[in-house]
Amino acid sequence: MIVVSNTSPITNLAVVEQLDLLRQLYGTVLIPQAVYNELITGGGGQPGAREVQTLEWIETRTVTDRPLVTALQIELDNGEAEAIALAKELAADLLLLDERRGRAVAARLDLRFVGLLGVLIDAKQKGTIPAAKPVLDELVAKAGFWISQRLYTRVLQAAGE
Repeated sequence: MIVVSNTSPITNLAVVEQLDLLRQLYGTVLIPQAVYNELITGGGGQPGAREVQTLEWIETRTVTDRPLVTALQIELDNGEAEAIALAKELAADLLLLDERRGRAVAARLDLRFVGLLGVLIDAKQKGTIPAAKPVLDELVAKAGFWISQRLYTRVLQAAGE
């Protein structure tokens, strides 16, 4: 399974010490060079920075379709543009992406994507985590992850909680 991630799923899961969920669910996770740069250079000590440098299951790839990246940068930041371009280039099975604008672009390009909340639901359904609620509550409290009350309730219902 080919899975490409943008920055936010990695940083948010790193804050709550749940980054390994991605490995447990998907095995290897690919990130484009721009996401690596956002975490390492742009973030300097940002959550997930050390992990993308040391964990073998997070692999950095260079996007070769530079014209697509340039076109996507009209609407998106560098990390999102490269993550979407890499997912398209590799015919990825899944793109991990939270930002609304990025998701709209990914949908236009017929890419299958899921956000962090979808990852939590998947993890709960597959038994990777015993409950989604504690992780979700930690994301809100520690990572500053914003979620409406309505969506919070829907996520817990989807997770069977």
